[in-house]
Order: sequence, then C-alpha cells, then structure tokens
Amino acid sequence: MKAVILTGGAGTRLQGISGGLPKPMMPLLGTPLLERTVALLRENGFDSLCFTLHYEPQIIRDHFRDGADFGVHIEYRQEDAPLGTAGAVLNCADFTAGEKFLVMSGDSACDFDLASLTADHQEGVTIALAAQAEPLPYGLVITDRQGYVTGFLEKPDWERVVTDQVSTGIYVLSPDVLTHIPPGRPYDFARDLFPKLLREGVPMRGRVMDGYWCDIGTPQAYYQCNLDALNGLYHLPGAAETPRRIVPCRDRARLMRAMGEALAEFGADFTDGLTVNGAQGRVHLAPVADQSALAMEGDRAAVRKLEALAKKLERDMDRQ
Repeated sequence: MKAVILTGGAGTRLQGISGGLPKPMMPLLGTPLLERTVALLRENGFDSLCFTLHYEPQIIRDHFRDGADFGVHIEYRQEDAPLGTAGAVLNCADFTAGEKFLVMSGDSACDFDLASLTADHQEGVTIALAAQAEPLPYGLVITDRQGYVTGFLEKPDWERVVTDQVSTGIYVLSPDVLTHIPPGRPYDFARDLFPKLLREGVPMRGRVMDGYWCDIGTPQAYYQCNLDALNGLYHLPGAAETPRRIVPCRDRARLMRAMGEALAEFGADFTDGLTVNGAQGRVHLAPVADQSALAMEGDRAAVRKLEALAKKLERDMDRQ
C-alpha cells in the first residue's frame, strides 16, 4: 500500500528547542518522530512512501535515503514554495498513480490501526478522528450516525463547540479526489478542499480511532508526547519490547470486574490480575497502583482488542 507523508513544515513554534531540525525529525525518546512514523506504516502494510519536502529537505533525505534501511521504498517530492497540505499531495499524483492512498502528517505521533482504516475506506475521503476533551486547538469534524461528515469547525471557541471529534490530519483518499485540487498554488485540506467537497456532495466519512494521537506542534505537546511514551500511553512503533499500554478509566476496580465477566468464557486466568490467551495472542491485564487506569501487556493485536473492549465496557457502565 502507498502513503504520502507531509514533512515540509518548519515547526516555527518548536524552533526554540528544535535546533533547526525539521519538525518531523524531532527526537522521540532518542529516535526521530518520522522514523517512528515509518515504522508504524511498515507494521500496517504500507511499503511505498512519498515524503513531501520544503524546509531543510536534505536532513530528511540524508537520514532515510531510499528507505531500504527502514524496510520500505521512499520517494521524495520537493516544493520550491509551500503548496499547502492538499497542494503538496497533488504534487505526488505521479506516485499515487490512480490508487487509493493514505495521507499522514509527519509531525504527529500515533499508534492507530492504519491498515484497518484503509481497508474500511469505500469512496471519497475517510478522515481519522480522535476524541478530545479539550478540542479548541483543533479542527472539529461533525458527523451523522452513519459517520458521514456534515460539517467542519476550525479551532472554535467554546461557545461554538458541538463535538469532541477532531481531525488528526490522517486521511484515506480515493484517486479522483485529486481532481478537485487546483494545481500550482497553495491549497489546504481543512481550509479549502474539504469544505469544497462537502458543498459538492463528495462522500466523506469520519472514523474515531482507538489508540494514541498527539500533534507535537508546541514545546508543551512535544514534551508531553515523550512522557506519554515513557508511561506506556503511546506504544512506540517499531519498539522491540512487548507492547504495554496504560488505559485511563474512572473506576479501575469496577472495570476489572466487567472485563473479567466479559472474558471469563474465553478461559481467562485470574491468579495474577487477568490473563487471556486468545487467537490474537496473550494479554495480561491489571490495575495500575498509583492512578485510575488499567495496564495491558502482551501481543499488540490482542492489546488493541482488549483496549477497545475496556472503552466499550466503560461507556456501557456510564449509561447504567
């Protein structure tokens, strides 16, 4: 599968701590964020990538070269002047070559199931969404019950907030979407293309993703992302160790009981926390001692499945 990674930004708000690095090359626990992103894409079956370049392009070229050292094939498209997010993707049209493809910002950290997102895509645009309790810094995406996009709100104040769903800057596009982007001038997904597609009736769907997502655009967000990785909230793609995720909750004891009841029929072992051996692998689940959260450790696919179950059960408990 193919993916276009937007890596041309200068990261103006990070320049005080970046030392002149392009924002996607900022280290995340010692490894450039963009290298973490490449590992995530490779794990999800994306083996052909195209990087859009503008600010300090040689730093990125010298690090990744043709991608062979990272298990992927990488091409580059350089902009003499910034083309905006959508314009930069149009500049890669020869790379995407009439196939559906993923678009991802190079300065966001996430551990989403991108293979599933791409497989679910049917037509037009699919937007990966994240639920945010403090959505003001982001672009909000309003959807109906079937997930179809009905409106956008770009960085609203609280009086205009009508949803917690924010765009993560991760999209799956059908190839015909590129025909709606004017060539040779700056054009942005959120500001220009998506409102145009909405007016013209092009199908757009939003999907709220399970997992971690963070835009490292400010020093505070960058440092928090590193702390989240240390604390297990963000599973580092490409990490050799057994995946461990911390899942915050409101009542860890009650949620453990609900998880135990749900998993008992699958032969769960309760001798030390809760251990499940299933078709997708083994997971150990236990409450965290110093915070209201559950720790899940084991095979990645199984951890993801149990995390989704925990969130569903907590929503069910909230409705009781």
